[in-house]
Amino acid sequence: MKYRKMGSLGWDVSALGFGAMRLPINQETKEVNEKEVIEMIRYAIDNGVNYVDTAYSYHDGKSEVIVGKALKEGYREKVTLTTKLPMWSVKETSDVDKFLSEQIERLQSTPDIYLFHGLNKGRLEKIKELGLIEKMEEARANGLFKYIGFSFHDSIDVFKEIIDFYEWDCCQIQLNYTDVNYQAGLEGLEYANKKGIAVIIMEPLRGGKLTIPEKKLIDVPEIKNVLDNAEIKRSMADWALQYLWNMPEVSVVLSGMSNLQQVKENVQSAEKSGINSLTDSELKIIKNLQQAFEKYHLIPCTSCGYCMPCPNGVSIKNVLYIMNEVGYWGEQGKPRVAYFYTGMAKTQEDLERKISEGEEANGSALLCIECGECLDKCPQQIDIPKYMKQAVAIFEEDKKVSEVLG
Repeated sequence: MKYRKMGSLGWDVSALGFGAMRLPINQETKEVNEKEVIEMIRYAIDNGVNYVDTAYSYHDGKSEVIVGKALKEGYREKVTLTTKLPMWSVKETSDVDKFLSEQIERLQSTPDIYLFHGLNKGRLEKIKELGLIEKMEEARANGLFKYIGFSFHDSIDVFKEIIDFYEWDCCQIQLNYTDVNYQAGLEGLEYANKKGIAVIIMEPLRGGKLTIPEKKLIDVPEIKNVLDNAEIKRSMADWALQYLWNMPEVSVVLSGMSNLQQVKENVQSAEKSGINSLTDSELKIIKNLQQAFEKYHLIPCTSCGYCMPCPNGVSIKNVLYIMNEVGYWGEQGKPRVAYFYTGMAKTQEDLERKISEGEEANGSALLCIECGECLDKCPQQIDIPKYMKQAVAIFEEDKKVSEVLG
């Protein structure tokens, strides 16, 4: 395993961090496969990973519990453990004590790093109004964690405002080779680094969108062409990870791994990583991949699930996925994409029937009433109601894709 400086904090962190947001799910019970997760986390630690990231909301709170179990038997002492304060649920100052206490119980340990989760302009104002910095400093002084930071989803201007607001120990931003100018982006990475703030990278594979199975590459000819013509052969995941590890400003790259094989492959990638190690030819290949992917992104959804559950039963993630598909394939591919939409519930009665029969709450865009509850939850700040209306126009009213999406 390769190690890097954790900003100006004075200790080294593994190039790869274990992100506990996309843990393996038992397809029959829909529960997190606890035994497999523990094996994955311990394999990563046994092979040099010393950074584990979770949060209050991941897997409906089960992530913290299972991470806590995985870190028993001597593993806790081998890692830096990070979790996050669910800012969307904080209503008053004392909520910091409430959530942190519950998280410590779940983790069976105090975390090392505590982050304000998903900061944006509105949540920064909440921090100011409720005096949450002072509350966090009080908790740190009481030995409940060592470092204060934040994860971020907003514009670069807001990012700079947050960075300048406080002497942060670390920050967590979304970055990959397709998001260089999105949210904090490369500009934010450099801005934080110049202040000595450790930068943790999330979404290095954009929710898995930067990895396409070999058998499906034929459906994305622009990307397949880049990979086929590349003189250097790497997996798509490896290209994305090496792009980030090449940057000296990056401290640790989190990967939300869903099976042991992914852990093994990412550990191997990390072992080959290095600052400023990519050649001009390798950087050119990544640039070509970046350009090829531009055609495929209509909606910047990473399937994180923060928008769920919808109070009206809309399966938001699934609808956005379908919209991205139809956005790429256009009118010609609409019948194939429509297959995935057709089986979704169109009425509340239909939805309740499906649920009573043991099916998932998979509601169509017709169930959206534009209540806006999802807007504050979405870390990508996607105008979800807009895309729901577009989905209705395309799949319910049978309007042409070009007419709706332009």
